[in-house]
Amino acid sequence: MFLIFLLSLAINSPPSSSTPDTLSRASSLSVEKPEDVLISPDGVFTAGFHQVGNNSYCFAIWFSEPSSSSDRHQNPTVVWTANRDRPVNGKRSKLSLLKTGNLILTDAGQSIVWATTTTSLSPAHLTLHSSGNLVLRNSDDHVVLWQSFDSPTDTLLPLQPFTRNAMLVSTRSQSNSSSGFYKLFFNNDNLLRLLFDGLEVSSVYWPDPSRVSWDNARSTYNNTRTAMLDSLGSFVSSDNLTFMSTDYGARLQRILRIDFDGNVRLYSRERAGEKWVVSWQAISDPCKVHGTCGANSVCSYDLGFGRKCLCLPGYQMRNHTDWSFGCEPKFDLSYTKGNESSFLKLLQVEFNGYDFNSYTNYSYMECESICLKLENCKGFQYTFDRGNGFYNCNPKTQLRSGHMSDSQGYLYLRLPKAFLLSNGSGIKAPKDYGLICTDRVIDLNRNYVKNLLNIIEYSLNPNRCKAVFSCLARV
Repeated sequence: MFLIFLLSLAINSPPSSSTPDTLSRASSLSVEKPEDVLISPDGVFTAGFHQVGNNSYCFAIWFSEPSSSSDRHQNPTVVWTANRDRPVNGKRSKLSLLKTGNLILTDAGQSIVWATTTTSLSPAHLTLHSSGNLVLRNSDDHVVLWQSFDSPTDTLLPLQPFTRNAMLVSTRSQSNSSSGFYKLFFNNDNLLRLLFDGLEVSSVYWPDPSRVSWDNARSTYNNTRTAMLDSLGSFVSSDNLTFMSTDYGARLQRILRIDFDGNVRLYSRERAGEKWVVSWQAISDPCKVHGTCGANSVCSYDLGFGRKCLCLPGYQMRNHTDWSFGCEPKFDLSYTKGNESSFLKLLQVEFNGYDFNSYTNYSYMECESICLKLENCKGFQYTFDRGNGFYNCNPKTQLRSGHMSDSQGYLYLRLPKAFLLSNGSGIKAPKDYGLICTDRVIDLNRNYVKNLLNIIEYSLNPNRCKAVFSCLARV
């Protein structure tokens, strides 16, 4: 109780003189006062309490909008958040700069939710710069004690260094700003990569993990691990990744963001209040993003219809409102024991990773035999190597990140013979799942798709032949 009393004294000390862009020592910003914000000298950025839910607030930095920076019921473009996974109450919560030089965020119960854990013998002050960087300095020698640029959330601003110790983490969904499952970071081989870090599995999906770094025009021969976006729309990374926005050269407002769908996009607009326009994106085919549809499903993409998720034959959705849960088998898993299974041929369907092994120049019979001997083999990828003129065999222990592919090969899906017999010579398509809607708003972890189409009957691409499943069961 005594410690809480001392903390209360420190937080509620009379405020020192502050300017609109600066918070002085022993001062605080209150969640209950919409006018308690910091505004950058050029008026472009605002820092304050941003509402993220019913009576839930985060301390954040956002682009000031023409309506009113104090109107927290608007949806401003947030570029940084202190407590994205621990929102505070709309009553008695405060951001306080203590006399010790520590910047803390406390909730209604006076517990510390977030802190910079900094100390300073001389008076410190917190300033929001025109760059969007929130900086804590001491007053004597102007040493930077802490700055928001060093701990980004999901967004990079122009001239904000992105280093080996930084990471961009997506939001959970469009309406849920807590940490999601996608990350942009420099890994141990000095490459800037995108990672799907799900509840069950994690995997790198950009740049293409099936290709060596130099085939992706990347270099591992560096140890600086730095990247930066400039104000004109040019991005340069130490691993040789460079790109320019489609509107390069114009002095616009810009942000580089990892979105909740796992793609990294560069946005630009001319002035506040306008809509953001995508001027570059890392991945053109959204089905190449891992974790989109969950296990045992296939992602298809068409410019006219968008992205769709479909369960494999013999599987059904686990959660009818969220495709990230994937699909579950409709059959008994004991089929892998003995000689109780056979294979279904899926044209132009490819699954990433989870190979038991990779076998070069193997016949179909050899590949099938390997899979049948493995109790955990779900099927095998059998792909033609155009360069060498033979087929490669990849038995799969899991079926994740499935997508339609232009490769000259097939996925042979392992299914019980009894299931194949009961469904005749042709397998029925997965059931068309609609959405189960309620009157209340539900924050979902992933996108879901309306009007799921029949994977057998639907042409995934007008320029392609229809996807066809053919039964190869020998019964």
